[in-house]
Amino acid sequence: MTTKPDTAIVLAAGLGKRMRPITDAIPKPLVRIAGKTLLDWGLDSLAAAGVGKAVVNVHYLPEQIVAHVAARRAPRIVISNESDRLLDSAGGIVKALPELGQGPFYILNADTFWIDHGPLNLGRLALAWDAAKMDILLMLADLHQATGHCGGTDFLVAPDGALRRSKGDPAGLIYAGAAIIHPRLFKNAPAEPHSLNAYFDKAIAAGRLFGMPMHGHWITVGTPDAIPLAEDAVAAALIGSQ
Repeated sequence: MTTKPDTAIVLAAGLGKRMRPITDAIPKPLVRIAGKTLLDWGLDSLAAAGVGKAVVNVHYLPEQIVAHVAARRAPRIVISNESDRLLDSAGGIVKALPELGQGPFYILNADTFWIDHGPLNLGRLALAWDAAKMDILLMLADLHQATGHCGGTDFLVAPDGALRRSKGDPAGLIYAGAAIIHPRLFKNAPAEPHSLNAYFDKAIAAGRLFGMPMHGHWITVGTPDAIPLAEDAVAAALIGSQ
């Protein structure tokens, strides 16, 4: 029987430099798309998936994020404060490990979100998770179901779901900013600045990085001019999912 992760970390500590001048006054996770902050899009997805506790790491203008999440009822929010030093994606996770428990947990990027079509994608991710053969399971999006993505693809998917780097191959898929990961992967890792990408490569080398294509529409918001595109995509995706 699959046990859904009950904890998550939302990576919300970035500087949001490409979102200036908006982020001169607010942190990027509090930028609103269709009336809802980027951070709340992710936290609402976690709540809908039954996640009980979410760690939110903060660095830039942290007091605004702390004040914002104080009003939330679910999931329960724990702040991981990186005000003194930005730890990058993996360093931030390592710092938060004591709050994330011994079992697999969700990771979400705070600047991407999605509109589910059919069963919840985070629920589908939990059903696809197999701790016996996986260290990381990524949610993946096709280029055609993405708004705001300016780069190429990230991974090629084998028939069994195993991943390898696509190096931009158009047949590949995009990492959609949501994953399940087992904490054993971070054993003896330092709470120093370093990237989650190194762990993707480590898992690929061990044959333990897998992916699941999402259903619905995926949205990433990197610059101010991406906001109206994202809002249009939300409106269209919500109509299409009815």
